[in-house]
Amino acid sequence: GSLIEQLTTEKYECMVCCEVVRIVAPVWSCQNCYHVFHLNCIKKWARSPASQAEDGNSGWRCPACQNASTQVPKTYTCFCGKVQNPEWNRNEIPHSCGELCGKKRQGLDCPHLCNILCHPGPCPSCPAFVTKTCECGQTSHSVRCGQSTKIHCSIVCGNTLNCGKHSCTQVCHAGKCSPCQLTVQQVCYCGSNFKEVLCGTKEEFSDGFGSFSCQNICGKKLNCGRHNCMQVCHPQPCQLCPRLPQVVYRCPCGQTPLSKLLELGCVERRTCTDPIPSCGKTCGKPLSCGSYELIHTCESLCHEGDCKPCSHTSNIYCRCGFKKKVTAITFMCDKRCNKKRSCGRHKCNEVCCVDTEHKCSLVCGRKLNCGLHRCEEPCHRGSCQPCWQTSFDELTCYCGESVIYPPVPCGTQPPECKKTCTRPHDCDHPVYHSCHSEEKCPPCTYLTQKWCMGKHELRSNIPCHLTDISCGLRCNQMLKCGMHKCKRICHKGECLIDEECKQPCRRALASESWFLICKLGLSLQHYDTFSKFYLLTQMKSNVPFFFFRIAAISIATKLTDLQLGDSVEISRLITKKEMKQARLQCDEECLSLQRNRRLAEALEIDDNSDPFNIRSSGPKYSDLLKEDARKDLKFVSDIEKEMRMLVEAVNKGKHPKKSHCYPPMNRDHRRIIHELAQVYGIESVSYDSEPKRNVVITAVKGKSVCPSNTLTSVLDKEMQSRPPPPIPHYKQADKSSGNNALSKPLKEEPVIDYFDVQD
Repeated sequence: GSLIEQLTTEKYECMVCCEVVRIVAPVWSCQNCYHVFHLNCIKKWARSPASQAEDGNSGWRCPACQNASTQVPKTYTCFCGKVQNPEWNRNEIPHSCGELCGKKRQGLDCPHLCNILCHPGPCPSCPAFVTKTCECGQTSHSVRCGQSTKIHCSIVCGNTLNCGKHSCTQVCHAGKCSPCQLTVQQVCYCGSNFKEVLCGTKEEFSDGFGSFSCQNICGKKLNCGRHNCMQVCHPQPCQLCPRLPQVVYRCPCGQTPLSKLLELGCVERRTCTDPIPSCGKTCGKPLSCGSYELIHTCESLCHEGDCKPCSHTSNIYCRCGFKKKVTAITFMCDKRCNKKRSCGRHKCNEVCCVDTEHKCSLVCGRKLNCGLHRCEEPCHRGSCQPCWQTSFDELTCYCGESVIYPPVPCGTQPPECKKTCTRPHDCDHPVYHSCHSEEKCPPCTYLTQKWCMGKHELRSNIPCHLTDISCGLRCNQMLKCGMHKCKRICHKGECLIDEECKQPCRRALASESWFLICKLGLSLQHYDTFSKFYLLTQMKSNVPFFFFRIAAISIATKLTDLQLGDSVEISRLITKKEMKQARLQCDEECLSLQRNRRLAEALEIDDNSDPFNIRSSGPKYSDLLKEDARKDLKFVSDIEKEMRMLVEAVNKGKHPKKSHCYPPMNRDHRRIIHELAQVYGIESVSYDSEPKRNVVITAVKGKSVCPSNTLTSVLDKEMQSRPPPPIPHYKQADKSSGNNALSKPLKEEPVIDYFDVQD
C-alpha cells in the first residue's frame, strides 16, 4: 500500500539517481526486496564494477538488498511480468497491466495463485482455508492456506523409535522422534564381555540389536571338540575345524595333494589330531620381510605351523618412507618431522613420523581474558575459552555505591558509578569527574593563577595540573658573569648550568663597542660593519654619535627583538641629556592635544570617550590623502561608499564584525584605503604579494563610526571656497599673440611612500 501511494503521487525516489520515479518512466522492480528503480539506472548500475558480487561469478547485486542476479534487465514490464511496456491508465496502479497478478507466493506451500490486480511489492497471504493435519498426523484442523504456524494436538505421538522396540512417549511434536533413552545390557558374540548402552545405539562393532564384537579371539570349541576357534569375536557360527581330514586335501606347503602321498605309502588321516603328511619339498611360502621388488620365500622343508625367520637381507624403507636400509628387520630413520601440529603454533619434531593429524600434546598456557589465569586445555587454534573461575564475593566500585552481586566471572571490571569521585586529591579544588576504578585520578583542570617559570608575570586561566608555564618573554636574569643577562625565552631551572657565558665581554672592547655588542646584542660581524660605517661618516660630517646610537638601536631591534616579537625601550639606552636634545618641538596640534588632555583630567573625562562628538564631527584628512583623492575622485567616492555601508551594516546587525575584501590594486590605491580606514575606525590589512596584493577591511561594532563629512564633500567645499588661479605670464603672452596652443605641463616626480606600514 505504501509503494502504491508513493508511485501514484510521484513521491518515490530511485535509489541509484535519487530522482523521483515518474508515472510514465520505465522502471524495474527487484523480486527479492521489491524496491523500484529506473530501468536505465539499473542497467548502468548492473554494468558498473561496484555492482559486481564478491566472488565475481554470481552476477550483479541489487543496490538495496544486495541480492545477486545473473541477468541484466533489458525490457520494461509490469509488476507481474505479463505485459511489456504497459501504458499508464489514470484508474490503475502506475506501471501495472491492470490484470490479475497470478504469481505464485514465495516461501509458502500454498498452491493458489495471487488473485489481486497487478501490484508492486510482495503478494498478500492467501485468503483460502485448507485442512491440515497436526505434526503427529492423528488430528486435522481447518486453517488459512500458507499459514506458517505448525499445528499441535495434545495426543501422545506413539511412533516407533529408532530401536524398533519402543514407542515415542512425547506429545505431538515436529520433526523426527528423539532416540530411545532406555538403557539395555549388551553381550558380545563370544559371550565373554558385557556393557550397558542406550537402546538402539549403533556403536562400532555393534549390530544395534543388543550384541557387539569385543574384538578378542572367539575361543569357542569347534565341532571337532578338540580345537578352539581362532577368529575374532564374530556373530556367525564358528567354522569347521581346519584340521579335519575332510577339509585338508594337500600337504602343509600346499604343493602336493594328499592322494599322491597316500599312493607313496603315507598313513591315511582319521582325526583332526593326526599329523598332516609332508611332501619333503621346499616350503616356498612368501615371507613378510620382502619388498615390492623382491619377495622372499621360506627355504625350510614342507612343515606345519609358522615359517622360520628369513635369513636374507634387503633394502627396507623406514616407516615414514624417508630412508631405506639393508637389513632384515624394520627400522626408524632419524629425521624429525617439521610439520605444524594441529594447534598451528608448535612443530611435530617426532622421529620418523607417520602421523597424519599431528595432534599437539602440550598445554596451551596462554593468558585468559581475565588476565590472571592461564589456559589449561591442550594447545589449540583460535581464542581460548573464557576463564571458568568465578568469585562469590560482591564486586563494588571504589565508593561502594554500585554493586555487582555474585557469582562474578573472573576478569569482570568494577561497575560504572555516576557518583563524584571520593578519592584523596593533591589539591583542594572542586572535583568534577565520576567515581572510577583506576588508582590514579584524571588531572585537575580547575583554572587558577600561576607564576611563570621565570617569575615574570602572574598568568591567569592556567589548569591546576600544569606546573611549568612559560610566559614567552625573555628571561633577563643576570648570568654568573655579572655583566650579561639571559636571552633565552622564559625557562625552567638555571640559565647556564655547565656552560660559560659566551656573550661578548665589556672589558675587552671600548665603551662604544661595548654599547653596540654587549648592551644592544649585536654580533661581532654586525659590529664590524657598523663601526666602518660610523668611521666613514665621522670623516665626512660632524654628526654626533648619539644619532648612530639610535641607528644601532633600530638595527639591534630588527636583528633580535623583532624576531622574538618584543620591542626596545630607547629611554633606557640613552642619557637624559641626550633625550632632551632628541625631543621634538611641539607644534599647534601637539599643544592642542596637551590642552585637551589637561582639561579632560580636570573634568575627570575618559580619554577614550567622546561626549561632545568632537572627534566624529570633524574628521581630519591629511594633505597627502587629499592630494591623492583629487587625482582619482571616483575611486575615493566608491571606497567611502563601501565603508559607510559596511559600518552601518555592522552597527545595525547582530554580528560583532563584518569584513569586505577589495580586488588587487596598486600601492597608491591601497594607501588611500588604509588612511580612510583609520578615519572610519576600521581595521585594514594587506594580503598576498604583488601583483595580486589586496586589502581586507573589517568593521567592528561600537568602534567603527561614519564621519559626518566625507572626504569628497570636504574636497568639494575647498574647491568652491578657493579663488580662481591667476593666469601665468607666458599664457598671457601666448593669448595676446594669438597662439592657442597649450603649453606642456611640468613633469611631476613620482611620490614613493617607503613607510607603507599596513602593507
